[in-house]
Amino acid sequence: MSGEGRERLKDEGSREQVVVAGAVAGLVSRFFIAPLDVIKIRLQLQIHSLSDPLSLQGVNGPVYKGTLPTLKTILREEGLTGLWKGNVPAELLYLFYGSCQFTTYHSTNHLLSSLPRRLPPSAESFISGAVAGGIATTTTYPLDLLRTRFAAQGNDKVYTSLRDSIRNIWRSEGPSGFFQGLGAGVGQIVPYMGLFFSTYEALRLPLAEYNLPLGTGDATAGVLASVFAKTGVFPLDLIRKRLQVQGPTRERYVHHNIPVYKGVSQTMKDIIKAEGIRGLYRGLTVSLFKAVPAGAITVWTYERVLNVMREMERQANIMND
Repeated sequence: MSGEGRERLKDEGSREQVVVAGAVAGLVSRFFIAPLDVIKIRLQLQIHSLSDPLSLQGVNGPVYKGTLPTLKTILREEGLTGLWKGNVPAELLYLFYGSCQFTTYHSTNHLLSSLPRRLPPSAESFISGAVAGGIATTTTYPLDLLRTRFAAQGNDKVYTSLRDSIRNIWRSEGPSGFFQGLGAGVGQIVPYMGLFFSTYEALRLPLAEYNLPLGTGDATAGVLASVFAKTGVFPLDLIRKRLQVQGPTRERYVHHNIPVYKGVSQTMKDIIKAEGIRGLYRGLTVSLFKAVPAGAITVWTYERVLNVMREMERQANIMND
């Protein structure tokens, strides 16, 4: 790996280059992991337990049994397009989230590096990642909620289009309807991004010394950072999904028996009481499967796009001289 590849993220590229690289990385990552995202959301919203036959009584809707069976069920009942439900708001989400996340991380790191008394590099990475995650999550949260609701609807369409969903939510739930579960979202993403970036930075430089081919050192660091961070905050991710489908359309999604939840802490208590601790980890396996390619593709694409733009800039400067 080149000397440029060993630099810290904060030292790479101009603000415009960081925005473009972050946006492209988000779009590419989203395209490849969309089916896993739909499967994860379906499992997270399923409250009945396969180990408890009594919980299956009166269930009006599909019963999913793990990642591959869920994949087969969606393909059989909804077709191939069922695996990309919610992809339009999700692509917009990843586009704006990716650019906002990397730009904020870049800016925060520069700000921290200008302090009279520097923090340890790991602390700078953690703070920058947490700030970037919190701001990006809040800014793009309505798109995240729309992605969840579209992915949660089966053949009975709750919303016919993105415009219809926005109009429907605004009319029936008001502006606050677009931010249901935001507390869990911020509570999840702040430590997630802090853990992700600090772990990534800690692993990226040592792995660079092995000179792995095709930039796989960056990808490996992204994989390990994603798995570690995702597992730590997964219960909050599940709570966020349950809260996002609350409202007047709650009983119209693919799972018709989603309970009424109010607030992050109360939702956690209700889930533990009704489903046990394991209920907070529904969909964790596919989530980790998703985190692996998502983290690797996002970081790898970001680094490659940034390097291409920097090389193009360097060549342009040579020609102008």
